[in-house]
Amino acid sequence: MTDHATDSSPTTDSATDSNDARTNDSPTVLVLRRGTHGMPVSDYADELRERLPNHEILHATTPDEEREYIADAEIVTGMTIDESLLAHAENMELFACAYAGTGHLPLDALESRGVAVTNASGVHGPNIAEHVVGAMLTFTRKFLRAGRQQSRREWRHFQAHELQGSTVTVVGLGAIGQAIVERLDGFGVETVGVRYSPEKGGPTDEVVGFDDLHDALARTDYLVLACPLTDDTRGLLDAAAFDTLPSHAVLVNIARGKVVETDALVSALRGNHIRGAALDVTDPEPLPEDHPLWTFENVLITPHMAGHTPEYYSRLADIVAENVAHVTETGSYDDLRNRVR
Repeated sequence: MTDHATDSSPTTDSATDSNDARTNDSPTVLVLRRGTHGMPVSDYADELRERLPNHEILHATTPDEEREYIADAEIVTGMTIDESLLAHAENMELFACAYAGTGHLPLDALESRGVAVTNASGVHGPNIAEHVVGAMLTFTRKFLRAGRQQSRREWRHFQAHELQGSTVTVVGLGAIGQAIVERLDGFGVETVGVRYSPEKGGPTDEVVGFDDLHDALARTDYLVLACPLTDDTRGLLDAAAFDTLPSHAVLVNIARGKVVETDALVSALRGNHIRGAALDVTDPEPLPEDHPLWTFENVLITPHMAGHTPEYYSRLADIVAENVAHVTETGSYDDLRNRVR
């Protein structure tokens, strides 16, 4: 979403007041104009200024300002950057992506220019983990049914379940997957983690590789997808996977829509091959109004908003400011936190 903040100058008064404290070795930081989750990106620029009072923090609010400011900025941060804007970046050494995923970036073009890339891994952990636990409890206690009955003013008892004693399989044990497992710790569940390198272990009771995915699925009550979208995970949950899952299993997807084959999911729901699904991401996305997924009473759909938190820019600024301080102190773009390229 485009930021509609009204500040038209590259710095605020607070940043200008610190001009005298800046050093010639302090890299200039540019915040691009696009925000996320409806939050003005000017708030992100302000968070950076609080943490980096001795640095010039530029905030571009128009395409012209982006092209102008990026010519001199050593560090650029934002949700995305395209190759047309990148062509104006004469001094950029680091692009600090404000998303955890970087597949949407022109990574080859950035690499060819020698630009380091970091991501926002860790920003989403608490909020997405809470979203997942809330989705699981929604199905455990049948809150979807309760909501329908309440809308009809219908006082009628129904049977629910317990989360305790369930087996929760989490595919992907990055920062988000780990945060999910941590928050499940007090629920008395067994946890299975699926990751590319199972020898690295993890916070789950058991860790397996993708070669053993079906063995894990066969004993899963709640399946949480928290993995990145890669060539290996695209279509990971296909018709064969739904055949392996027990019919009482619930799918929670906060990864990417394309990790699940949508037609296979619809077929599984129609055939009662799974108990339900909580989908924060879909394929296609946005989900068309006439899509069959809207019609199922055992499907909870949220519009790709599990990542929203009022602490988003604050946590992101902590990561970026730490890396800017590292560059300032060492003059090196090596050993950056969350470096992906």
